[in-house]
Amino acid sequence: MVARHDRTTDPELLAALLQARRGTAFFARKLNELSDADLDGASLLPGWTRRHITAHIGYNARAIARLVEWAGTGVETPMYASTSVRDHEISFGATLSPIALRHLFDHSAVHLNVEWRDLPGDAWHHKVRTIQGREVPATETVWMRTREVWMHAVDLDNGATFADIPAPVLERLLRDITVAWKTRGTDTGLLINVTGTDPTFGDTTAKNPTVITGPLPAIVEWAAGRGHGGVTAADGAAAPVAVPAAPKWI
Repeated sequence: MVARHDRTTDPELLAALLQARRGTAFFARKLNELSDADLDGASLLPGWTRRHITAHIGYNARAIARLVEWAGTGVETPMYASTSVRDHEISFGATLSPIALRHLFDHSAVHLNVEWRDLPGDAWHHKVRTIQGREVPATETVWMRTREVWMHAVDLDNGATFADIPAPVLERLLRDITVAWKTRGTDTGLLINVTGTDPTFGDTTAKNPTVITGPLPAIVEWAAGRGHGGVTAADGAAAPVAVPAAPKWI
């Protein structure tokens, strides 16, 4: 008989799953507050309407569910055949009727949740491969989804802000973004000082860094390329544009 509760008993993993599910519920609430006509409105991502955001979140759940199935069965099931297939899928999804688009989100979220719930404890350590080619344990799929639903709930531009995102999620988002900067060599001279903490993000080796200061939600909003309110350079000047702005999460 299929379990009706998570088969894993790992407390850290259970906590991470709860964070992902809360993010999904938050995205659902912001989506459901929008009328069908509102879906045609612009999102915070250039070139994407709210339809694109919703389609992306729906198809992303299906893609991550394929990775969880891979971990459970041992049969390779990639997230997508290619990035072009993923992009086409999102473009197509944005043309769906409002009811079909909402059903896509609802049904794909339930499917992913069931795949997580029914995955045996040992299978969470099985390796799968992301669309970027990274080999990661199945546990990573939880974070992959967490960052999507929380970040893109804000991108719906329906009143959600980075202050609505839990601090542990914001901290990990900032780590992801600054690591990506370092990998690309675009973090030179930038040191981030989250108000009330030590400056531990960014280029910690710079001799004369540009120190960016602000509360955690504002810092992540700035680093993700979504705005710069409440963020300043250490000398009180306006913070420079984040270089580069964080890409759409995949």
